Amino acid sequence: MQLLTILSEPLPPVTDMFQLKLHLLEKVLRPIIVYVFLVAALRIFGKRELAQLNPFDLVVLLSLSNTVQNAIIGDDNSVTGGVAGALALLAVNYLVARLLFHHRRLNEWVTGKATVLLEHGKLHRRALEKELLTEQELNHAAHKQGFANWHELDYAALEPDGTFTMKSNSVTQSERQQQQLLDELTAIKAQLAALQQNQSRIQTGH
Repeated sequence: MQLLTILSEPLPPVTDMFQLKLHLLEKVLRPIIVYVFLVAALRIFGKRELAQLNPFDLVVLLSLSNTVQNAIIGDDNSVTGGVAGALALLAVNYLVARLLFHHRRLNEWVTGKATVLLEHGKLHRRALEKELLTEQELNHAAHKQGFANWHELDYAALEPDGTFTMKSNSVTQSERQQQQLLDELTAIKAQLAALQQNQSRIQTGH
C-alpha cells in the first residue's frame, strides 16, 4: 500500500531540479573560495598528508572532501548549481595552471620544493622533523619502492606532491655492466695508442 501511495503521488515539475536556489555569483564564488583555501592549506600541511604514510593521513584527506562539501554546495542541490560550481572549479584550476606554467618562481612558491631527507646515505634529522616523518615511516616508503630499509638509500626526498624520490647507494647490475664496458673501451684505446706509437717509431727508424 505504501508503495502504491508513493507511485500515485504526482511527480514534481522537471524544471525544479534545474532551478537555482542561490544566486549564480554565489555558486561560482563558493567553490573558488574553497579551492584557494585548500591549495593554501595543503601547501602548508600537505606534503605529509598527500604521501598518506599512515591511516590517519588517509582519514584526513577523506574527511576534507566531506567537510568542505556543504561550503561548496550551500543550500542548493540543483543540477544547474552543480554544473555552475564544477565549471567554476575547472576554470580556476585551468587559469592557475596556465599562470604557474609561465611563471617558474611563482610555481615554486605555490607548489613548494622537495625536502631532502637523506643524502649520501646520511639522514637529515631536521628535515625529517620538519615533515614530521619518523624513520619507520621512511622505511615504509622505502619498502614501497623495493628497498629493504632506508640504509640501502643514497638519496631520498619528499616531493611537493607527496611522492618520494629515492636512489640506491649500491651499484646496480646494469651500472656494473656499463662500467665494465667503459673499462674495456679504455683498455682498447690504450692498446691502439701503444700500437700507433710503435708504428711511428718503426717508420722513424727507417
